[in-house]
Amino acid sequence: MSKDERTILVTGGTGKTGRRVVQRLQARGLPVRIGSRAGDPPFEWHDPSTWPQVLRNVEAVYMAYYPDLAMPGATGTVRAFAAEAVAQGVRRLVLLSGRGEEEAQRSEQAVRESGAGWTLLRASWFAQDFSEHFLVDQVRSGELALPVGKVREPFVDAEDIADVAVAALTEDGHAGQLYELSGPRLLTFAEAVAEIAEASRRKIRFVEVPMERYAAALAEHGVPAEFVWLLTYLFTEVMDGRNAHLTDGVQRALGRAPRDFRDYARQAAASGIFDSARAA
Repeated sequence: MSKDERTILVTGGTGKTGRRVVQRLQARGLPVRIGSRAGDPPFEWHDPSTWPQVLRNVEAVYMAYYPDLAMPGATGTVRAFAAEAVAQGVRRLVLLSGRGEEEAQRSEQAVRESGAGWTLLRASWFAQDFSEHFLVDQVRSGELALPVGKVREPFVDAEDIADVAVAALTEDGHAGQLYELSGPRLLTFAEAVAEIAEASRRKIRFVEVPMERYAAALAEHGVPAEFVWLLTYLFTEVMDGRNAHLTDGVQRALGRAPRDFRDYARQAAASGIFDSARAA
């Protein structure tokens, strides 16, 4: 894609993957529009009246649905947005999807049927969930308590997801591809915490708790019911072992191996993000 071509829209452009995609596109000097509530023009997934303006003069779209494609109603929203995008002249749609989520696969099908050139990025849990999301405060406190046992997960680095997304948005050869993205190793959450503890030179322990207790604690801390439902779904149905295998999506898309969790942990620890002094 040349600099003379139309804008690339990045929905969720301030999120974990979206902001990394934006940074990479801007570094190439490509015109980028950030799709967010605070964007100009503003964008809301659940407000279709914001879609036409944000899609105007757009060539390609990175679709990072909020809060998650597993949420009820996501498929209908994704289908309607994709149809509007094609009507506005968008030629490429790159959808961030989730591994092992049936609802996410229905959204994938909606994008496949949109009429645009499509690429699907099916990702496992992000390494950055420990440092940029709901887990970081517990990690800083020295104890991470979750309703998950010895099931292993191929944590994928958000930097890899962003690299694949940018390739799919700007290069030929990725249309019609499904890339299952994973890291190079399988780790339990306890093993991941141990690597973070080693990298940050802190005592951090992992504790397995019953799902009921975890959900009740979330509710007591004011977490909205829809997010309690989502986390319950992710930690029960999706974390049942269905994703406990490695995939070659990063290698196929980029021609290189995915980043290792240990490298992520060292880099994140060096930034000070896990320091107990930063605990809320």
